[in-house]
Amino acid sequence: MLGVDAYPVIVEADVASGLPSFSTVGLPQGAVKEGRERVISAVQNSGYLIPPKRITINLAPSDVPKSGSAFDLPIAVSILASTGQMHCVERLDRFALVGELSLDGALRPVRGALPIALRARESGLAGIVVPESNVAEAAVVEGLEVRGAATLEQVVRFMEGAADLPLATVDREALFRTVSAYDADFADVKGQDHVKRALEVAAAGSHNILMVGPPGSGKTMLAQRIPGILPPLTFEEALETSKIHSVAGLLNGGQSLVGTRPFRNPHTTISDAGLIGGGSNPRPGEASLAHNGVLFLDELPEFRRNVLEQLRQPLEDARVTLARAAVSLTYPSR
Repeated sequence: MLGVDAYPVIVEADVASGLPSFSTVGLPQGAVKEGRERVISAVQNSGYLIPPKRITINLAPSDVPKSGSAFDLPIAVSILASTGQMHCVERLDRFALVGELSLDGALRPVRGALPIALRARESGLAGIVVPESNVAEAAVVEGLEVRGAATLEQVVRFMEGAADLPLATVDREALFRTVSAYDADFADVKGQDHVKRALEVAAAGSHNILMVGPPGSGKTMLAQRIPGILPPLTFEEALETSKIHSVAGLLNGGQSLVGTRPFRNPHTTISDAGLIGGGSNPRPGEASLAHNGVLFLDELPEFRRNVLEQLRQPLEDARVTLARAAVSLTYPSR
């Protein structure tokens, strides 16, 4: 992932004679390096062999840092293909693979399945194989075969053509209607007509609004209902918002799409990285998670000044740009 967009990585494996070793090149970081132990255990516990040879894994393009656990599955499959343990490898050229491996060979969900599936379609691939937990998320993408697998063995047999994986399909219109209902409704609020009128004007014109009043007067209750009076999300807006939540790992429990305008209410102790994004492995912050929705700062004077100052550019430009030594990322924040 780069920001909220995915880019293709080619996983190459070379198995040569020499002292037994297992090395990964191509700027692997953190979980990618540790994936060596997961891959070895998963392959062996799935009934296959890791030969006592010099194994080299290359992740291309080699000049872009790679992070996350999604490389486990393609690394394992590339080793099995290179050692001749897969009888047919035709499908490897047509399918993208993504997934984290457990030590027994089971597949675990990964972040960013939705933008990865979108990029796979743009790259002209026929389909993508994802862990079963990510199927609902990836299946939202039309024009792409989305196959869900539970174990490494199932993926290998599918790639050989010896078995089939279920093809995931979804009725996007019906799904969108199902997830586009709001829990809190503006009609629940009795009285407060002058405040509700001000919120209607702010919602209609996409204005910022500052509410001042004593505790218990209904400021938070009214703010929570603002998304319900904003225009309904279009499908393209829902897809854009869902990509951000997918990258942040917030699409879970079978959720495949964000159908309502998000409402984010960060605590006053939040850091600047938590609000606008960042960290050692940059992730979107609350300002981006509220994209196409509402960012509510309760008890505004309690926030640290340096944190509030970080909101200047996102409010003006509707995007957050994070410049780091290795990469520059942009997250939307309208």
